[in-house]
Amino acid sequence: MGAILPNGDEWRDRDIDQAALAMVFSQSPVGLYVFSLDLRLVRYNTAGHEMRGVPSAELLGRPLPEIVPGFDVSEIEGILTRVRDTGEPVFEREIRGCPLGDPDTEHVQSISAFRLHDTAGRPLAVAVSLIDVTDRFRARARLNLMHEANARVGTTLDVSRTAEELADVVVPALADVVAIDVLDSVLKGEAPSLVSGSEDVHLRRLAFHTVRETDRSLTRIGEVGRFPAGTAHGQSLVDLRPRLIRRFDCDGRWPADDPARAELIHAGGIHSAMVVPLAARGVVLGLVSFYRWRGEGSYDDDDLALAAGLVDRAAVCMENGRRYLREHTIASVLQRSLLPSNLAHTSGVEVVHGHRSAGAGGDWFDVIPMSGARVGLVVGEVAGRGIYAAAAMGRLRTAIRTLAALDLAPDETLARLDDLVFDLADEHPGSTDMFERPPTRATCTYAVYDPISRHCRLARAGHLPPVLVHPGGGADILRLPAGPPLGEGGLPFECTELELPEGSVLALYTEGLLEGKPGGVDSALKQLQRALTPADRSLKERCDVVLRTLAPPVCSGDDAVLLLARTRTLTADHVATWTLPCDPAIVAAARTMTARQLAAWDLDHLTFSTELVVSELVTNAIRYASGPIGLRLIRDRTLSCEVSDHSSTAPHLRHARTMDERGRGLFLVAQTTQRWGTRYTGQGKVVWAEIAEAVA
Repeated sequence: MGAILPNGDEWRDRDIDQAALAMVFSQSPVGLYVFSLDLRLVRYNTAGHEMRGVPSAELLGRPLPEIVPGFDVSEIEGILTRVRDTGEPVFEREIRGCPLGDPDTEHVQSISAFRLHDTAGRPLAVAVSLIDVTDRFRARARLNLMHEANARVGTTLDVSRTAEELADVVVPALADVVAIDVLDSVLKGEAPSLVSGSEDVHLRRLAFHTVRETDRSLTRIGEVGRFPAGTAHGQSLVDLRPRLIRRFDCDGRWPADDPARAELIHAGGIHSAMVVPLAARGVVLGLVSFYRWRGEGSYDDDDLALAAGLVDRAAVCMENGRRYLREHTIASVLQRSLLPSNLAHTSGVEVVHGHRSAGAGGDWFDVIPMSGARVGLVVGEVAGRGIYAAAAMGRLRTAIRTLAALDLAPDETLARLDDLVFDLADEHPGSTDMFERPPTRATCTYAVYDPISRHCRLARAGHLPPVLVHPGGGADILRLPAGPPLGEGGLPFECTELELPEGSVLALYTEGLLEGKPGGVDSALKQLQRALTPADRSLKERCDVVLRTLAPPVCSGDDAVLLLARTRTLTADHVATWTLPCDPAIVAAARTMTARQLAAWDLDHLTFSTELVVSELVTNAIRYASGPIGLRLIRDRTLSCEVSDHSSTAPHLRHARTMDERGRGLFLVAQTTQRWGTRYTGQGKVVWAEIAEAVA
């Protein structure tokens, strides 16, 4: 068979002879070499003679080490020996070295080798091809480094951790030494200030990684360093442009205004450097300095572009961490300001609380003094974290205190809170950003304890059940009707009433106390019961044991709140009760009985104001109600007066005009007492007034 050439001549197979093969060998752009079986060079082509690393002297007959100076001869010799001995070819094996003519720059060669045979199959020689793939290798290495940085840098919102992750990635792949310094404002979550080109900049060292252990003593993490204006470091901080220093002149000097850093650089043998500003959204955060002292060669523009890309990613992560820290700080301050700093002291219960904060969450608790010596206990949790969660928590806490002042039943109180959570969600309709809308879900447990009757009324909205510890030991989980979480609506809330022996301990808590424990919530509840049961421990000791066991100080999950309340009983000598007929003539008798009781309690100084209150409230009940009237005086931390009747009509305070003959009674009551109000019962209502404080 033959082929037709472009000029019309026919080229037959017999014309393809040794001359043509010689042209292929000599004109190939790939370096080709033929080694004898003792691995001495017997032939090479023009590309092999001219390629980098091959000396210009005559090479024929020379051993392998003289053919590839600057590369690992043992590695190449091993490849050729294995090909010669086994006959198995090797394809595109990469070798690294610094060839002659460019001793300071590392090159990568791709070597392929196969064994040559005669027609009888006897081995004759080893053929080798070499291709300089340095550019391809570096491009692949840069791409791999970028992929690694994408996976490893910015795994958290912690600025210091991000700096450490960046340093881990670039050493030793891109630098022998890397130093990362940031402005103090970044570590505080504050907005970074602009850097002036005429002033020195002070940065705090966040990370310092090196391939030499001896270099670690040169710097301390956390120390503040000065970066003078006019240096490569100072200029990068001003114009936010990276700087490339290809070669340090060892005979020259670093700029005279930064001799300390120049001395360290020269003493460490550093020959090349890159300075890249940490900047995000046009604002400088800090600086990353890359140094090279080993024989990889000087940094070039491609290295600078790679370093800038890595630093840009880290800068965005650090800026996100700074903004998160700022939001977290604001939310934490807001949360602390909205939680009670000191719980109210009441005669009805002894209260101890514990709070483990894992951030700005929405957990809250409260102890609310109520009329009739009663006390309200509440623990709740708002879904989510951050400023909106803290603000929503503050709103709910304020709302439940307001509703408690209205003396609503626990289930009615939760129903009003449910409406409030719905209203909060409607303030930002259609918002999909969790940081731009208030939480739409909350849970809560609310209990009201009466130390006179020892009755406790409880209701919960999607919250974990309370634990009741009996006076003699042993703890039970109160399986109250759960009710839906606040904000979800649906089923109504239910109220459960219990009679608690004096000395019982009621434990209210949030989900963070049990979350993430081995064995799940059931196992954690059993741990909680065991930690609460020893009867010989004080409330404070029990609270500390529970927090230490279930919520360690370093809390990585949700906030954890524990509220412990030991019940007390207000004995009969602190309460006086009378049932009065609905007759105007009884008002004088009511005043007389009140005066006698105050004398028995050594409270004669309150007789006048208390008689006035009793007279007005009893008169009001006689005028607007029917049936028996109840009068009760309670000596607690305040002196309370309560008048009950069977009417559901609440009295209203009004300002009587000059000529009015009526309407001044409740006004006088309000002026005489510290506070007054109305609460409804199943049989009617109770109008109450607190006369004075600290009388018990």
